[in-house]
Parts: sequence; C-alpha cells; structure tokens
Amino acid sequence: MICDVCPRRCSIAEGKRGFCKARGNRDGRNISLSYGKLTSIALDPIEKKPLYHFLPGSQAFSIATAGCNFACMNCQNWEISQTSPRKTRNIVLFPEQVVEQCLLSGSKAIAYTYSEPTSFYEYMFDTAVIAHRRGVRNVLVSNGYINDKPLRTLASYLDAANIDLKSFSNDIYLKLSAGTLQPVLNTLKTLNEMGVWLEITNLVVPSWTDDLDMIGRMCGWLAENGFTENPLHFSRFFPLYKLTQLPQTPVSTLIKARDIALKAGLKHVYIGNVPGLDASNTLCPSCGRVVVERKGFSIYSINLKNGKCANCGSRVKGVWE
Repeated sequence: MICDVCPRRCSIAEGKRGFCKARGNRDGRNISLSYGKLTSIALDPIEKKPLYHFLPGSQAFSIATAGCNFACMNCQNWEISQTSPRKTRNIVLFPEQVVEQCLLSGSKAIAYTYSEPTSFYEYMFDTAVIAHRRGVRNVLVSNGYINDKPLRTLASYLDAANIDLKSFSNDIYLKLSAGTLQPVLNTLKTLNEMGVWLEITNLVVPSWTDDLDMIGRMCGWLAENGFTENPLHFSRFFPLYKLTQLPQTPVSTLIKARDIALKAGLKHVYIGNVPGLDASNTLCPSCGRVVVERKGFSIYSINLKNGKCANCGSRVKGVWE
C-alpha cells in the first residue's frame, strides 16, 4: 500500500507501519494508528505557537498524537514525535469530544501541534470540520511536509498556520530532518493562495542553519513570492535530543538574521526564545509605532482599530478579531 499523505509516499507492507510510525497497512487500507489517541492536551497562549498576528492574547486548545514524518536531530518533543502511538500513554478523545472540550475551556481555537499533525491527518481533518461548523478556529503548527491534495482539502477548514521552514538548503534538510525543501515551499505557497493566515518559523541552529548568506537567500525568496507581510519568527536553538553538543544560538546571530530579513523587505520579523530582547512587539509598517506590545507570551497593549494602526490608520495584516 502506498501512503499518499506526505511526499515520502511510503510503501507499507501488510501489518507494517510507515516512516511516521502512525500509519499502517491493514488489509490493503491506509490506517491511522493514532486516531483519537492523544499524547498531549494543553491550553496555550496563541503566541506560543508562535502566532503573533492571529487573535493576540487568546488561548488555543492544543492537541497532539505520537508520530512524525521527519526525524529532526534537534526535536524538542522527540519523546512523542519519534515513537508510535502504540508505545505512548494516550487519552482517548474523538473529534466531537475534542471540540466540546475546547468550547468548555473557553478557547477560541484548536491547535494541532507538538508532534507533526500530518501524521494524524484524518483525526485532525475530522476535528477541523466539526470545529469549523461550531465556530471554533483551526490552527496548524507543522513542518509543512504534506502533499498538495490533502493540504488543499484540509486548508478549506484552516484559519491559521505556522510552518517551520527549517533551512533554505535541501542538503541540510536531508541531514538535519530527513526531509526535503521544495515540498515545504510548495506548502507555503498553497496556504497563502488559499487565504489561510500564515506565519513562518526558522530555528537558527549553530553550524547547521546559521549561515547568514543562506538566511539572506531564504528571506529573498519569501519577499519575491508574496510573503512580505507574513510574520517570520527567528527562534533561538537550545541543545536538545541529538544535538546536545552544540551551543545555544548567539543572540547576535539572531539580531543579524532579523536585520537581513528586514532589509529584504519582510515587514514583521520577530526573535523568539530570548527573554528581554525587544524583538517581539508588532510595529506598524507605515509609522513604526507599537501596535501590539508583548513580553514573553503576554500581551500588554493592543493599539489597533479594526485591524488598522491607531496612530496613522494604516492596515496591519493579520486576523485581529
């Protein structure tokens, strides 16, 4: 059986599992082994996804199952991403129950996050359809490694996404994450085309993804392909999983990366995982005033009226209400 959910197109023998460990072949059918089996449930600030231009200050009902179609050496959730749902302690919740629990929690959105949502695609899709019908927003936090047809089917029910653009080098993608670059770039284009609010994260890993020339090429591609108003989050690396021998990302490198992105024409560039650094506020791209003031994941003030800067009246792209 050939799995056509992601670009790996795993050929799965009867009774065996695919690369993500969450899909199997049963009687020639592509079976989701993680359907309804949650390893993680949490109430998170939407800023933690990170989404800075989507319902700031709101709460996301965040869920995940075991499994991932990447094998990132720096994975921060490897205990659930790099294993099978058969080996994790799971909470059984079916799509209707997820939406009901989200509503009871007062959350405005369900975030499919922590591991890789593509690996629990059917569960995510069924939940998203019910959530959409009941007025709950759907947020995808993903590596973007998904085929076009399932992505377009899902995107009809998505309100926002944060895609982890891990590198702008196919060679580094292969070595660091066991994936490839082009499908992720295709995902970015498709989400933008379909009107899903999109933000992008780039984890700057010393000796892997911290080459400033490569970061410049990445930012140039984003600017040339219509992403100038989509937030880009440069995130600081901390030693984890198989890269514990590496140092933390120097703050100076993150500042240089942000400067490169701004010079390339990207209007909203943030730095994450660096407490106290003044690079998390949202600025009006016209007058430069602070329109959303943040400290960590907390919102201190919002100076927007109907999505426009309260000072000069210029529109700031995002989903604010």
